[in-house]
Amino acid sequence: MKIRAIITGVTGMVGEGVLHECLQHPDVEHVLVINRRPCGVTHSKLTEIIHKDFLDLSAIKSQLSNYNACYFCLGVSSVGMKEDEYSRLSFDLTIHMAEMLSSLNPDMVFCYVSGMGTDSTEKGKSMWARVKGRTENHLLQLPFKKAYMFRPAYIHPTKGLKNTNKYYYALMWLNPILKAFFPSVTSSLKEIGIAMIHTVTKGYDKSILESKDIVKLAKS
Repeated sequence: MKIRAIITGVTGMVGEGVLHECLQHPDVEHVLVINRRPCGVTHSKLTEIIHKDFLDLSAIKSQLSNYNACYFCLGVSSVGMKEDEYSRLSFDLTIHMAEMLSSLNPDMVFCYVSGMGTDSTEKGKSMWARVKGRTENHLLQLPFKKAYMFRPAYIHPTKGLKNTNKYYYALMWLNPILKAFFPSVTSSLKEIGIAMIHTVTKGYDKSILESKDIVKLAKS
């Protein structure tokens, strides 16, 4: 199966890493990225749309059909935000796009990046975890072919990419220790990208993927 993927958030660390893997992978034939600003990447497989308002996609709706994957890596930090603001930028924005994509592409596999500690009950003390949990729960109810929730913890960066947070590079030396003693909390950026590709070509028996599931799927 050849993949035609939409990727969001490629000006961030995870999105850039997923794009990097998709552009190199033989099973991916075309990638559409939707950004607020240019990502600075050119490739024969790649088309880029610059669009400022992700809560109003009407102007680009006609360009979002004929895709069988969406790797939704767009996200914002909750630091300093109140819950209503964070919910608008996380839940509302994500669901608005997902609902449109599910209506246009019934055979689409949708992968959403949340994080370790996401609260599926939506009732915990952590604001970001509740909002992410509500987002996951709603996505799992949409009429996609399949939806997968990615919950990475520590992410080992891919060398040479420009959007990696500096503190990840500072912690790179810890990766062998984490893999040896805490394998359930570490995955690499490369493994996340490959695992997302494999959700389309191979599938997985869980809808919520923690770090150990991401690594397992990437190796499958």
